[in-house]
Amino acid sequence: MARDRKPSRRRARLVAVSMTALAVAGVALVEIPASAARPVANPAKGHDVSSHQKNVDWPSAKAKGATFVYVKATESTDYVNPYFAEQYDGARTAGIVRGAYHFARPDKSSGATQAAYFVAHGGDWKADGWTLPPALDIEYNPYDKKRGCYGLSKAKMVGWIKAFSAEVRRETGRRPVIYTTAHWWNTCTGSSTALASTHALWIARHESADAGSLPAGWSYWTFWQYDNSGSLPGDQNLFNGTAGQLKKFARGY
Repeated sequence: MARDRKPSRRRARLVAVSMTALAVAGVALVEIPASAARPVANPAKGHDVSSHQKNVDWPSAKAKGATFVYVKATESTDYVNPYFAEQYDGARTAGIVRGAYHFARPDKSSGATQAAYFVAHGGDWKADGWTLPPALDIEYNPYDKKRGCYGLSKAKMVGWIKAFSAEVRRETGRRPVIYTTAHWWNTCTGSSTALASTHALWIARHESADAGSLPAGWSYWTFWQYDNSGSLPGDQNLFNGTAGQLKKFARGY
């Protein structure tokens, strides 16, 4: 995910997996679809940004094919992206579907506490077709490599994510999209399958022709972050569906 706090963080390289692109046919108001449609030939193109990208040229991004963007809003309960409002509103003005994401710090406070902070600082959602559901960025601890799972047991990590999700759903009506890697998920949650049926997956896997083996429980991805640089500002992503399906996903069905 796009970084904007010190120390600078290098993205973990992901385990090899195979891309069987199954399109998201739609999603209920608070749940992900139970099954995916046929593979998509031309998935919708997008990206994600943080304060690193500063003043993004949104009309240029739109002209280069951006249909969606996720913007970093918060981290823990003591950081708000200073460019968030400008980036979030600028994307919408340019005609790009946008959403907000939170970088998780399970070592700092509870999942519910961080979810409430996130929603209060940009992580809200409305069914206008232009707002993606809030997203949780959960990955290896970039501040302490010896505590990659933030010092939590596998069971407590699953509990932390569940608490974050429950609070986001309570406040917004949507479950958060979960951004992660297969390696982190299987290592730090013990290959938990407890969240896959109700949460859309945003898989991170770079320098690969496909999205690869998914975290335990998921049979398809909704978003795939396939590179940290490219034609669009920030990280490069695909939505596992068409632009029309992206709009339906944003609206909640």
